[in-house]
Amino acid sequence: MLIPALGGILHRAPYHLNNSTYGLLYFPEILGAIVAALAAGALLLRFQTTGLFRLGAMANAVAMALLVAAFFAHGTLVVILLLTETLMLGIGFGLTNAMINRAASRLFQKSATSAVTILNAVIGGATAMSPLLLAGFGHVLAWVLWPALLCLAWLILPLLPEPEDSAPERGGLRAWRPSMLPFAAAILLYAICEGSFGSWANVLVSVDHHLPAATGALALSLFWGGMTVARFVFGAIDHFIHRRLLYQAVPLGIATCFLVIPELRSGTHFLLGFAVAGAACGIYYPYSMSYGIASHPQEGTQMAGLLVGSLMIGEGIGSFGLGPLQHWLSLATIYHLSALWAIPLMVLAWRNSRTLAPEIRHG
Repeated sequence: MLIPALGGILHRAPYHLNNSTYGLLYFPEILGAIVAALAAGALLLRFQTTGLFRLGAMANAVAMALLVAAFFAHGTLVVILLLTETLMLGIGFGLTNAMINRAASRLFQKSATSAVTILNAVIGGATAMSPLLLAGFGHVLAWVLWPALLCLAWLILPLLPEPEDSAPERGGLRAWRPSMLPFAAAILLYAICEGSFGSWANVLVSVDHHLPAATGALALSLFWGGMTVARFVFGAIDHFIHRRLLYQAVPLGIATCFLVIPELRSGTHFLLGFAVAGAACGIYYPYSMSYGIASHPQEGTQMAGLLVGSLMIGEGIGSFGLGPLQHWLSLATIYHLSALWAIPLMVLAWRNSRTLAPEIRHG
């Protein structure tokens, strides 16, 4: 997701986007995520897992091509291209991630939580590198080179050999279950928090606090980096921890970061704060995904699609919603109030992890 990494750039010449317009860029992600969540199971029946992944990869390639086009555009056209880019990214991310999360759970059934956690650590690691690579290309030549390379990679990826389709499962309308909704709600609320940190880190540091743009980009990278490290660590030691208690406890860490980060002043403290925030956010999403798929083994792809869609919707709300909200509240105040998300996150973590057998719940 390159829009958060572009936060500082889009606020400066020649774009001069204000916070409301910048926040609006994330709104199409909600539409794309809804499309992906509703379509994943039905598309699986028609295209199978390899076709589903290719559709998502093509959507991601189109998104990167639109981002490249935005570099050469001016005025209103820039906003239109970026809005379309986030729509395609929502669809592409939703479809590809639904497939690979489901595949990880099925291929490593005896250690599904660990597999899903490490998979998302790899995804987070790539996300963590994007702001640094974007800034690096911007200093050497132009930031547009990075999305251009990503576009090429997404075009090549579907050409590589893929594993055979796994055993058939339910898809479409008959795959929907009311019991899926608490898992979707947990990820939706979590993603609002993740979006509030990730999409606004660059703006909070380099715009609101007037620190160097490189500091804002590094803060964003350290947020994703902290998340990645936490996922690798907890994925590696999954069999030695009380998974359910950890799942219920991490919202307290998220709340603490929301309360502390707005009070920071120096660049070093911001870097540390966002790294800790990333670590606090690390396992809530992959644990929710793992518990959700384990609870619905016959509807795994539809469940994964719903949860990835919920992630994108929450990211969109946390990103898009904070823009207009700053007409009435400062970003610091919004962060403080966001600590209250910890309450429903803890309740949902307790509920979602108690529906499985004790050996699955506890690791």
